[in-house]
Amino acid sequence: MDRKEIVNRSRRKRRSMTIVAAVALILAPLVWAQRTQLKPGWNMFSPQQDVEMGQQVSRDAEKQVPMLNNSRVDKYLNNLGRTLASHAPGERYPYQYKCVNDRAINAFALPGGFIYINRGVIEAADNEAQLAGVMAHETAHVALRHGTNQASKAYVAQVPLAILGGVLGSNNSMGAMLAQLGADFATNSLLLKYSRTAESQADEMGTQILYDSSYAPHAMAQFFQKIQAEDGSGRPVEFFSNHPNPDNRIERVDQEIELLGGSPRGSKTDSREFQDIKRYVMSLPAPPAKGGTQLAGNTGSGTSGLRILGASYGAQDRFIDVRQRLESRVQNDRLHLQVTNSSMGGDPISEPKSLLLRYEWAGRTYDVVVPEKQWITIPTEQQQTGSTASSDTRPGWPSDRVRPFENSVLRIEHPDNWQAYGQGDVAATITPDKGLVDDGRGNQALAYGVIVNIYEPQTDSNYQKQLQPEGYGQSSGLFMEETTNRLIEELRRSNPGMRIIRSPENIRVDGQRALSTDLSNDSPLGGRETNWLVTVPHAEGLLFFVFVAPDSEFQSYNHTFRVMLDSVRFRR
Repeated sequence: MDRKEIVNRSRRKRRSMTIVAAVALILAPLVWAQRTQLKPGWNMFSPQQDVEMGQQVSRDAEKQVPMLNNSRVDKYLNNLGRTLASHAPGERYPYQYKCVNDRAINAFALPGGFIYINRGVIEAADNEAQLAGVMAHETAHVALRHGTNQASKAYVAQVPLAILGGVLGSNNSMGAMLAQLGADFATNSLLLKYSRTAESQADEMGTQILYDSSYAPHAMAQFFQKIQAEDGSGRPVEFFSNHPNPDNRIERVDQEIELLGGSPRGSKTDSREFQDIKRYVMSLPAPPAKGGTQLAGNTGSGTSGLRILGASYGAQDRFIDVRQRLESRVQNDRLHLQVTNSSMGGDPISEPKSLLLRYEWAGRTYDVVVPEKQWITIPTEQQQTGSTASSDTRPGWPSDRVRPFENSVLRIEHPDNWQAYGQGDVAATITPDKGLVDDGRGNQALAYGVIVNIYEPQTDSNYQKQLQPEGYGQSSGLFMEETTNRLIEELRRSNPGMRIIRSPENIRVDGQRALSTDLSNDSPLGGRETNWLVTVPHAEGLLFFVFVAPDSEFQSYNHTFRVMLDSVRFRR
């Protein structure tokens, strides 16, 4: 072969390689574009607060679940997990993976990237790709921020309006938010018990993560088939207790793989390291026998700090003694809970009930009556500091000078002697000095000011590709009216004293159609307050403003509130 022929062949080979590379570059975006596009839903919390919440709750979790505490196993899980997490979209959370010494097939993820895998998952998996499938599913819950999305929606539905405003207006709000919702690890319905929509999304994103990490994406469906068969055979699988099984789960995973272009050639299924770790885990001593979880900390019995002297729950002449139950809930000389039939351990009478509580703190005895569905925190901040409230609880008069507050959704002007407290991407409280007051149970409550938030109605009856699709509600007047009514219903459930005094009326906010509703509510100052509710459709759900002042002073604040609303400009 002459030199000229060699040169020509070399050129043809380079040209072919260039074409192949170009085709690959063209096809890669197409494969990416065809995959299901997923994004986190509306959230009151910032990504950094996801991490703070996860850190706080993980400390509680590791006191309550039996951790394996085996460096070899945790190192393996972290190496595998970080490979998967490097392909998770969105925030770069500090993902970490630990093994729980429990043979039940289960795993859970806390906000901010704190992921726990039961040893039972390792023992049940046939290969590394199946284990990676479970870990990718949990990683997707973190990336999609499902835990704090659940908590955000629950805040609107569960927390009294004044307390919501108080928590949003607090500089140290993370602990307060967790406490208000009972969102610690022991009461895990918010952070860990996902909807079927959230499960479907975690399946789809988990499949994408497996695919992008070069693992066989069918492994996730194979593991689900395996544990579904076990669950159907009369041996309940714990995984499904906090991961509700969506309809057609296996089929949806298979559909996502098809959108990705099928299982890639040469994808990884197993490794020697996994089989070594599986044999090692199965050789370890059996986990401790399961029993009642004992919370760490001070039980309150016989302490020199907080002492529960007496407690009963009921109405009229029908009460049950709940003193021991409350003592068991005291942690570090502090009691915080919502008064419900569940927390009190019974329903003594079918009518509104109250908790009658006598307690001792710092040598003094206090009596308090807490209505059903309300929260109690003792000792109160004033009792802890030994301070007393000022007799002048009224804020100063709103200034005529204004300054702006901006977030990812809007810009609003407020008096320059008021303070704006942003929370997450949207939620905020804007309040004057002394606008936040102690409600007598240790909670900061909003008595004067404005709450800005998003209401995302529950939509789990139908499967959705996103928590809220783009443009959700923007063009539907029916959506706004129905969702406003649903918001009011939920506000009334969390605020038993609330009633409607003027039905929704059409107004305009920054040129957009909106609804204005006047509500009356119990004020944390005592007496009644006016809550002016304004709702506006938004891509994430229903944006709402609540302008708050005592009834006797609302007219005085009305001009300031209307000027603030007129100043609103939405980001478009």
